[in-house]
Amino acid sequence: MTDKTNTPEDRIPVIVGIGEIVDRPKEITEGLEPLDLLEQALQRAEQDAGAKLLGEIQSLDVVNFLSWRYRDPEKLLAQRLGIQPAHCYYGPVGGETPIRYIHEAAKRIARGECTVAAVCGAEAQSTVTKAERAGVKLPWTPFAHDVAEPKRGAAFQKPLAVKLGVFRPVTVYPFYEAASSAHWGQTPRESMAESGTLWSRYSEVAAKNPNAWLKRRYAPEEITTPTADNRLIAWPYNKLMVANPSVNMGGALLLTSLAKARALGIAAGKLVFPLGGASAEDPPDYLLRDQFYESHPQNAVLRAVMDIAGGSGKKFDAIELYSCFPCVPKMARRTLGLSADVQPTGTGGLTFFGAPLNSYMTHATCAMVRRLREGAGLGLLYGQGGFVTKHHALVVSKAAPRETMAQGTNVQGEADRNKRAVPEFVTEASGKGKVESFTVLYGRGGEVEHGVVMLRTEDDRRTLGRIPAGDRATLARLLDMNRTPVGSLGEIAMAADGVPEWRVA
Repeated sequence: MTDKTNTPEDRIPVIVGIGEIVDRPKEITEGLEPLDLLEQALQRAEQDAGAKLLGEIQSLDVVNFLSWRYRDPEKLLAQRLGIQPAHCYYGPVGGETPIRYIHEAAKRIARGECTVAAVCGAEAQSTVTKAERAGVKLPWTPFAHDVAEPKRGAAFQKPLAVKLGVFRPVTVYPFYEAASSAHWGQTPRESMAESGTLWSRYSEVAAKNPNAWLKRRYAPEEITTPTADNRLIAWPYNKLMVANPSVNMGGALLLTSLAKARALGIAAGKLVFPLGGASAEDPPDYLLRDQFYESHPQNAVLRAVMDIAGGSGKKFDAIELYSCFPCVPKMARRTLGLSADVQPTGTGGLTFFGAPLNSYMTHATCAMVRRLREGAGLGLLYGQGGFVTKHHALVVSKAAPRETMAQGTNVQGEADRNKRAVPEFVTEASGKGKVESFTVLYGRGGEVEHGVVMLRTEDDRRTLGRIPAGDRATLARLLDMNRTPVGSLGEIAMAADGVPEWRVA
């Protein structure tokens, strides 16, 4: 706390409390519902801060949950806490939202709009799934059937994408995986090896995190080798390479002003300062992107936070790179200029720590606060949502900021300036087609269902093409580990059901 600042201490936001809960009930009906998890995580955050703060919350953000549906969950939580916060918000779906809410809460404190803020999220998907399978009724707040389910995946995608099965994260991210690795000059084998090593590194951290769902280190080849327990889902992703939402977890953070923290006697060693951050996004329809080997919003956001840190990704002592699928941190660490052996997490990743759906970054921020309290100086939290769609990053520090927190943090303009022409999408095509990216979808028994190629036609329009399971020659070309199919030419023809099909030349 030696750095001098001209900002009044009541306008300097600081994270003072973190709380996490992991629920592993012995009996299904003993499982805690999301509201219980939120409340307990907040109580733990208050205990961590060592000061009474819950009754003074003026800003409450609740991360969207998908395992149970409530009517106005943010109001239900406020009632449980006995508070009436001026800002009481339950947000949309998105893995970047916890970082957005922490950043926005910090800006509210910096503007003098509130003194105490809370951000929290929870999921109980493990219990919900077990209850459904066992036909057990959960003794929870009644499920709000009349509340509309939030828009996700298929709601934003073209009918052909939905028909071909490429409208869920696990089937869309492979397009980025294949296109980016080809762009970097990797063979599929080299790309797979990088993913295995990276994911193994995430698992090592999860193994030591007491709040992780899977607490063991997985070797790279364990992660990349398909088995009965690690089945292929969508090439090149096995089960151990994708987010694991079947967890019961709650996480919470409490923020206040430096003046209030001092007045309450909160120990200086507890304090972690949000310095600033950035956000940008792409259209939710992923077929409206100009290409799939990089993300302009991701690049713009990461460059902005590097500027805050002093112009280099190497200035960060600790980083958390969002880890729903390997392509995301692989792209991010290259933009940050970091080497392949960088430690990308302090939490353990969405496969191994667990993926409480939109709330992973709530837990990642708790883990980052611990890292900074233990001695790391500068931390980067990067969250992402949708299909490489929404991006938000935040810089946090052990030292107080030297200047007032910037309020304008949207870098959409830079992201859009870097975007090239988007090809027109067509649902009918014939003639030559060049592979822009691809995946292969698998059934639960490990059998190929069909391949899907993203194609550029001879007049440079874009379409999606199917490869039937029986076309072994084309599938073999797609799955060749020594030579990427990106850039390969083949013939497009319309099938009887009105879907374009592609056969390798």
